[in-house]
Amino acid sequence: MTEENPIESTFENRLDLTLLSDRVATLKAEVAKKLVGQQKLVEMIVTGILAEGHLLIEGVPGVAKTFTAKLVSKVIDAGFSRIQFTPDLMPSDITGTSIFNPKTTSFEFKQGPIFSNVILIDEINRAPAKTQAALFECMEERQVTIDGRRYELDAPFIVLATQNPVEHEGTYKLPEAQLDRFLFKIDVDYPSMEEEVLILEGVTSQKINSDLTDIKVVLSKEELANFRNLVKQIRVEPNLINYIVQLVENTRKNPDLFLGASPRASIGILNGSKALAAIRGRDFITPEDIREVTYPVLSHRVVLTPEREMEGVNTSDVIKEIIEQIEVPR
Repeated sequence: MTEENPIESTFENRLDLTLLSDRVATLKAEVAKKLVGQQKLVEMIVTGILAEGHLLIEGVPGVAKTFTAKLVSKVIDAGFSRIQFTPDLMPSDITGTSIFNPKTTSFEFKQGPIFSNVILIDEINRAPAKTQAALFECMEERQVTIDGRRYELDAPFIVLATQNPVEHEGTYKLPEAQLDRFLFKIDVDYPSMEEEVLILEGVTSQKINSDLTDIKVVLSKEELANFRNLVKQIRVEPNLINYIVQLVENTRKNPDLFLGASPRASIGILNGSKALAAIRGRDFITPEDIREVTYPVLSHRVVLTPEREMEGVNTSDVIKEIIEQIEVPR
């Protein structure tokens, strides 16, 4: 007989999160039909989507970054576009352009692939600055400006971008201002030996392949909008708000960091914690939720000092130290 968790058994939700939790569980099960491992990656992608954020997925080639993003987009009943970023990509290639119509003797706007709901951008760091600037407006303001006219992007509008942290030839470093527009940077690691054995067995039995026609839609756009509204209503105690501010404030004073996080990072931790709590069936956040999302929220927003970078320290080490230094509210 197992002992019940006293916390889980004593609280009663103010919000009904049953449908949300069920949908997320079904979504994970559907994705697991084609994907071995990477449960944490899938959970963070779903968390980011519910928190209305854009996601940067970083990892070496071959760890299923693009495939996972395509799988998640497949289970959401929404428009999908994939854009392969290259050094010669022009802003009009993603936003669209005005084309002259000789019949009407006027220019007509032809929408680009950015006019969709879930946008998968492969190798985002390969496009030049002017193309990144066009994407910047789309991500921040959910709109496109062409020839002085503004075109609104339909909701939901989610950018899932991938990049390779190792290869630097033919790439452009993303500016800090653009990185700040991503809610999470999710690091994708190699699978474990056990998971890699399962991958090979799945390929051998043809259970694992790139054919996604048998993947079922789990979440409609209307449900996603309702779930996002529910996430906004998740309770946050004042002491936890102070805890979030302390974490972010410490990045600005930390001697190991050249650049600390902005208030947008505080908002990101708050919204990410709410979404994670909702996925786990709670209508309130806990310090554990905050600690868990702090890594993906801060890792791309802080910059190490040159001295610490030369010593081989990475941002995750510094973030871990910050989390351990600050007393957890109870």
